[in-house]
Amino acid sequence: QPCWSEYLTTRIEQNMVVSCTCPISECHAQPTTAFICSIVSSEEIIAKYEKALLRGYVECCSNLTWCTNPQGCDQILLKNGLGYGAACSKCSWISCFNCNFPEAHYPASCSHMSHMTCAKCNHGFCWRCLKPWRPTHKDYYNCSAMVSKAAWQEKRFQDYNERCTFHHHAKEFAISLRNRVYSISEMPKIRTLTFVLDACKVLEQARKVLAYSCVYSYYNQDTESIDIVEQQTESLELHTNAL
Repeated sequence: QPCWSEYLTTRIEQNMVVSCTCPISECHAQPTTAFICSIVSSEEIIAKYEKALLRGYVECCSNLTWCTNPQGCDQILLKNGLGYGAACSKCSWISCFNCNFPEAHYPASCSHMSHMTCAKCNHGFCWRCLKPWRPTHKDYYNCSAMVSKAAWQEKRFQDYNERCTFHHHAKEFAISLRNRVYSISEMPKIRTLTFVLDACKVLEQARKVLAYSCVYSYYNQDTESIDIVEQQTESLELHTNAL
C-alpha cells in the first residue's frame, strides 16, 4: 500500500492521474476513484485528484467550457444558448465561444480579432494559431504597395489603436470605480448606492463596446456603413463621457 500511495500521489501532483495505469508494464488497468480514495489519505491530494477529474471531463465535452475571465474564474459554462450578451453567473464575465479571444468583442467580428499586433515590437501574428500574419490568412491586408499608402495605413492604425486603448483603460477605471462604490455601500449608515453601481456597470459595458467598435471600424471597408457606425460611435462616446 505505501508503494501505491506514493505512486498515485506523484501522478496526481504531476497532473497525470487521469491517464495513469498500473505500474506493472504488462498491466493496462486503470485505478478507479474508489481505489485511489482508499489508498491516498491526504485530503489535499484527493482535492487535486477531484479537480483533475473535473478538468478532464470538461475538456472531453465539446459543449462545456471554462469561463475565460483572465482574472480567474472556476465556473463551468454550457455553450448551448449562450449567445452574445450571456454572462458568467459567477463573475459576470462575457465570453466569446466562436473564437479563442477571451472576451466578447461586439461589434468586431471573430476574424477581426484574429490579427493581433504586439504593442512592444509591432510583430503581427494570428491569435488563433500564433503564427506570423501572412497573405494566407483570410483578412490579411497589404499596405506596402506604395510608401504613401503604407504611411497612411500606419497612421490610421495608430489612430484606431490609441482610441481602442483609451476605452480599454477607461473600462478598467469604471470597474475600479464600481468596486470602490461597492465597498462604500457596505459601510453602516450609508444610504443605498444601487443606482451608482448600475451606472458603473453601464459605463463599463459602453467602454467595451466603444473599444471593439474601433476594431470593427478599422477593418470595415464599406464607406457608407462606416460613416453610420462612426456617427453612432460618436454619439455613444459623447453620452458615455457624460456618464
